[in-house]
Amino acid sequence: MTSRTASTATADAPAAGQGSHMWVLTLEKPGRGLTTAHGTVTPPTGATRFDVFRTLLDYVVSQNPQMSSGNCVFFTLELNRL
Repeated sequence: MTSRTASTATADAPAAGQGSHMWVLTLEKPGRGLTTAHGTVTPPTGATRFDVFRTLLDYVVSQNPQMSSGNCVFFTLELNRL
């Protein structure tokens, strides 16, 4: 299992350098491997949850090419505030 932290925040991110949303994405290739990545992102105006998912999926696969046809076993996208 691998874990990567990725900050995909945009210029619209809060002053602290974190995006408006926190995300976690886990991909698995059964019997071959598992990878989990997480970070923050500020979606562009008008973006849907699916748009953000596809962008993050593409990002995680670009960092882990062996997961290009992996199954998404977990995804969360939540506001990055308490």
